[in-house]
Amino acid sequence: MKNLVLLGSTGSIGRQTLDVLTRLPGRFRVLGIAAHRNAALAAEQAAAWNVPHVCLADEPGVLGAFRAAGPPGNPRLLAGVEGMCELATLPEADVVVVAVAGAVGIRPTHAAIEAGKTIALASKEVLVAAGEHTMRLARARGVPILPIDSEHSALFQCLQGAPERSVERLFLTASGGPFRRMPAEEMERVTPEQALRHPNWSMGGLVTINSATLMNKGLEVIEAHWLFDVGIEDVEVVIHPQSIVHSAVRFRDGSTIAQMGPPDMRLPIQYALLYPERPQTGLPRLDLAACGDLTFEAPDEARFPALGLAREAARRGGTLPAAMNAANEAAVERFVRGEIGFMDIPRLVEAVMLQHKVVEPTYDNVLAADAWARQTAATTRGVGVHAR
Repeated sequence: MKNLVLLGSTGSIGRQTLDVLTRLPGRFRVLGIAAHRNAALAAEQAAAWNVPHVCLADEPGVLGAFRAAGPPGNPRLLAGVEGMCELATLPEADVVVVAVAGAVGIRPTHAAIEAGKTIALASKEVLVAAGEHTMRLARARGVPILPIDSEHSALFQCLQGAPERSVERLFLTASGGPFRRMPAEEMERVTPEQALRHPNWSMGGLVTINSATLMNKGLEVIEAHWLFDVGIEDVEVVIHPQSIVHSAVRFRDGSTIAQMGPPDMRLPIQYALLYPERPQTGLPRLDLAACGDLTFEAPDEARFPALGLAREAARRGGTLPAAMNAANEAAVERFVRGEIGFMDIPRLVEAVMLQHKVVEPTYDNVLAADAWARQTAATTRGVGVHAR
């Protein structure tokens, strides 16, 4: 039995991770969970899994709400980033699932790597903002980083057994989101309610809106660059509305291998937790005969400029990807609050990127860039941003 620490237990990936664990009786013990403000759900999870260590946001109301819920077993209560780092380095821990939102996941991930824990990674920011340092640290410690994102899990599966230097190109598929066919002028009037209705996947709010702008794919290009040690220009995004082919790899001999499956995050989660095992756990199967037509097309980067912004940030490197990611999160928050329009999200990100002074991506510099970009995006008025 392996001991598992789950950072981000109350989010979409966290909840699905626990669902996967119910299908693997006797294989994992939930040693610790970390949540943000959802103290009620964290208390339910702690009780259901008899979790001995729990971490929540370092806010009196949150901690008090958890204590009031009074889960049995009186779990040890930790708080904030320091608490997550302590969870991630518990001596008994074998696997650390990182599924927290934002740059807050970087430090506990690095702490877990330093402690020699296997990482199952769902948080994009860890590699987008600090990919160079994260992968260097993982290689130095001999720690595997197993991707949970469906697209990166698909690439990882396609690459099993591939000889060194045999890869020609990586293809990340994207559903295209709800506005794939919408004219540019109509996209200016998209509401948060429309942007939060993804056609295929059930995801958190930020990820769903990032999927609608295609920023999600831009971030995934950067992730793939670091995870699989390929050039930015060797990662291509392809629109695949059916979300059946999750990604593909083209090899130097001309062969292309793709990974297919229903749009269900539990399979990549399970693969990361049990790699290289593939046990029968009752997850949904893909019915090829029922799939119908599978179509592919190039993305329209004129209507979805976030893709180009992400590539530019990756090309310039340094702290620019961290600033870009933070500016995007702040822009999405402003869109959800009704302060800016849908197409103002990439405009605002670009405005912040143009102002950013790129420096070496040390841990402190990445956090500083993240904080600066959030503040700048939250307060920028006028240039490239239309108040709604």
